[in-house]
Amino acid sequence: MIWVGEEVVFRNILMVDYELMGAVLCFALLLFSLPATFILLSRLFKGARRIPPLTPQNPTPELLGSVSVVVPTLNEVERISPCLMGLTRQSYEVREIIIVDSNSEDGTQELVKAAKKLDPRVRLITDSPLPKGWVGRPWALNYGLNYSSPDSEWILGIDADTQPQSGLVAALVQAAQTGGYDVVSLSPQFILKEPGEWWLQPALLMTLLYRFDPAGAKAEIPERVMANGQCFLSRRAVLQEVGGYESAKASFCDDVTLARHIATAGFKVGFLDGAQVIKVRMYEGWRETWREWGRSLDLKDASSPGQLASDLWLLLATQALPLPTLLFCLIYSALGYNSIPVVITAGLNLFLLAIRFALLFAVAPSYAGRKPLYFWLSPFADILAVSRIFLSANQQPTQWRGRNY
Repeated sequence: MIWVGEEVVFRNILMVDYELMGAVLCFALLLFSLPATFILLSRLFKGARRIPPLTPQNPTPELLGSVSVVVPTLNEVERISPCLMGLTRQSYEVREIIIVDSNSEDGTQELVKAAKKLDPRVRLITDSPLPKGWVGRPWALNYGLNYSSPDSEWILGIDADTQPQSGLVAALVQAAQTGGYDVVSLSPQFILKEPGEWWLQPALLMTLLYRFDPAGAKAEIPERVMANGQCFLSRRAVLQEVGGYESAKASFCDDVTLARHIATAGFKVGFLDGAQVIKVRMYEGWRETWREWGRSLDLKDASSPGQLASDLWLLLATQALPLPTLLFCLIYSALGYNSIPVVITAGLNLFLLAIRFALLFAVAPSYAGRKPLYFWLSPFADILAVSRIFLSANQQPTQWRGRNY
């Protein structure tokens, strides 16, 4: 009987220890996640005051010839045709469409030459060899800037994988003038095809939504400015004043690096919702999405070490951990350990998961076509997406868009 009593006491001690351990762990998770949750909410609340999405516009006479478009290319024969078609459909606000090609060998130049026969605004130039210390994209954009007409007030950088819609350029310039912006870039509408893309890409996109203010919201400080180089409009005078693309020459996220440099110089930078005026088919399949997009999403080239560490903490606390933490709390509760910290931690992470699924409805217009089931299941890819950001933050790219560095 004594032995049986001692066994019961021993089991009670073990139960108390397990309950204590769970309470301590949950309390630590609360300390880790609560501040990040408040930061996330403060950013999401700004969405209520954001500028509405841009809609296609017709140009006004004073915009005649005010924009030079620059498109950097390197072996883009599979993707550039919709871009060229969309740009040639823009109206008289576009003075010239400069294709800066880096000696493509896949027939890109032939497509550009064919477009030139249909629209004399199209110009094809080949940039000089990549200088040491430069990444290909900012070098091509800088080259195009130097070759553009000095009579253009605006320079619009466009990526070859985009599909500009009619009225895009007029809408951009009018939004810049109305908002008093010196630089405006747009978030596009994404074109996804394969199931793996629909599952992974929204989770990767969400890492940007968690770290930065929504498109159309005003960034409070230059260090938190967001930009998208796929559609990046800047006043020529501003680019010339800051030395062109020099500040972003070695950056693999040159768009954000340049935008923050311009904002730091005292100019006004806007990041707006352009889902109705520009589409993009970025990558083919989830593997290419993981490899190509994933290695620039950390934005380490445009951030201080402290900012990068803060962003990684926020992603881990609010995007990656809620699902496994909630599962842990539910299992722990099912075993009979229902301490107050466990209950509170479960509630907090259930709240974070609710936010995550609600954001899917908010970003749904940023995706073309009907949303398949994989899209709605993308929160289950969050751990993978955040892991990709952590991996990228600790690696420097050695290959980018067909170039080795």
